[in-house]
Amino acid sequence: MSKIEFLMGNEAIALGALHAGVNVVCGYPGTPSTEILETVAKMRDDSVYVEWSVNEKAALEVAAGASYSGARTLVTMKQVGLNVASDPVMSLAYVGVKGGMVIVSADDPGPISSQTEQDTRHFSRFSKLPCFDPSSPEEAYEMVFEAFEISEKYNTPVILRPTTRVCHACASVKVKDNKIIHIPDGFVKDTMRWVIFPKTSYMNHIRIEKRYDELSKQFCESKFNFINGTGKIGIACGGISYAYVCEAVETLNAWDKVKIFKVGTPHPFPEKLAVDFIRSADKILVCEELDPVIERELIFLCGKYNLQCNIFGKYTDNSPVAGENTVESIMGYIADFLGIDYSEKIYKPDVNLPVRPPVLCAGCPHRASFYAVKKAMKGKKAVFSGDIGCYTLGNAMPLDMVDTCLCMGADVTIAQGIHRIDSDTVNFSFIGDSTFFASGITGVINAVYNNTEIVLIVLDNSTTAMTGQQPHPGTGVTMMGDIVNKISIEKILEGIGLEYIKTVNPFNLEESVNAVKEAAALPGVKAIIFKAPCIAVSKPQKYLTVNNKCIKCKKCINEIGCPALVYTDKGVIIEKGLCTGCGLCMQICPVNAIE
Repeated sequence: MSKIEFLMGNEAIALGALHAGVNVVCGYPGTPSTEILETVAKMRDDSVYVEWSVNEKAALEVAAGASYSGARTLVTMKQVGLNVASDPVMSLAYVGVKGGMVIVSADDPGPISSQTEQDTRHFSRFSKLPCFDPSSPEEAYEMVFEAFEISEKYNTPVILRPTTRVCHACASVKVKDNKIIHIPDGFVKDTMRWVIFPKTSYMNHIRIEKRYDELSKQFCESKFNFINGTGKIGIACGGISYAYVCEAVETLNAWDKVKIFKVGTPHPFPEKLAVDFIRSADKILVCEELDPVIERELIFLCGKYNLQCNIFGKYTDNSPVAGENTVESIMGYIADFLGIDYSEKIYKPDVNLPVRPPVLCAGCPHRASFYAVKKAMKGKKAVFSGDIGCYTLGNAMPLDMVDTCLCMGADVTIAQGIHRIDSDTVNFSFIGDSTFFASGITGVINAVYNNTEIVLIVLDNSTTAMTGQQPHPGTGVTMMGDIVNKISIEKILEGIGLEYIKTVNPFNLEESVNAVKEAAALPGVKAIIFKAPCIAVSKPQKYLTVNNKCIKCKKCINEIGCPALVYTDKGVIIEKGLCTGCGLCMQICPVNAIE
């Protein structure tokens, strides 16, 4: 029996896992994957354990232990999170699993909210793990079931690779009324299976390579891979691009001209089905997001089987090598390929929507923290190494306080590298509380051990703000709803060996500036914890107003760039719908015009 539910793609993945009998769900928040674990937490029963782990590596390893014990496990992350988890993933590909394991790595073409535009399909091939690439929320729900089955049949983790537009799209999904009941049988000691000796890895590598052909044949029969249409012009696609292709072909009224090869399992590639497709087409256009994965497979098969067919796509500049696809862009590629005039079929809005620049929220404590450091270091040679999170937005003018941003936790170690070359520079590293727990502690230990002179600035806003206010070890709440002891950043730093640690409310500007000056003058590793809650989790104070003392100097606007401060013909005004009453602008105004 089944029923219809209107679900976001991430909700569909979560519900698919729950209905497939998942026992343990672990992850680390990262757009566009975050809502999967949150939905599991909301919809689960008592048979399902769920946690936000401190990072993706920890999440993967917790799930591996549960899978060794026969549990069905789901691990969630975004594509850059897969980099963090790659060490255990690569080894687990060789060791294998007992209970089914599905690793959701959500890709972000665009990129919309990521520092890379990497393609998880490559990682699937690199790690020799099967990969499912859903084209819709409906298909994502169904793929979870087959992914668990494949995982347990071949004792391997399986990757599910939704992209942003699948994760965040909504659709009417046919879901099962009854969930599968999966009861783990517990951990059984077997050192030849669970201990990764070199000889064992060698034997497992042979087994992994042998299963490729078997999986490829099985995927040729999968409902997620198929050929549709009777035309002689081939279009190969996968993921959300398949939905775009179908809509574009419908709009162009070109169904009689094309034949579509839809790839739902990019690795192992459904080889026999692909060869049949190549042989049936005069020429082929490949439409896919990010890298030419399908295109490269088709070109390889043409060589392997000596097939005479021209393949067009990213390698031939028939589609771009970066960025998202859209219905409109794919319609253009197909129309050009078919020689159809499509200018009248493209929808053009009458107005251009305004661009919203990335900016820290009004009342964000990070603005006050950055401003205090900037004011304290005025006239001094200083470098500000930043990190991934809301505080990356500290790079925007007029703050201009993020000089580097590489990956999570790298602020602490980048600052150390700069110090080794520019020892006359005051090197600051800015890191959030959640990121400190996720990947910052190791870097601080490295700085203390190697006696490196940096100023560590922990921006503690009591949440994981950028991805939607998820809890972390410093909040005292778990995803299971348990109230636990808050892990103290101060005590961790003391335990590492820091002698100067100061906790300051960043909205107390004078105290904050003095703390920064004091820390910068001391040798070794120093830490300032700017502690004030994110405005999304705290109650705003009364909003501020500007009185008639305003001299229109615009110092409040030019110094901190708060979006609640607006300049008009009458002078500066404060948007009461945005103002949280943080009071930072009051401390900056030279004539006390803000009250």
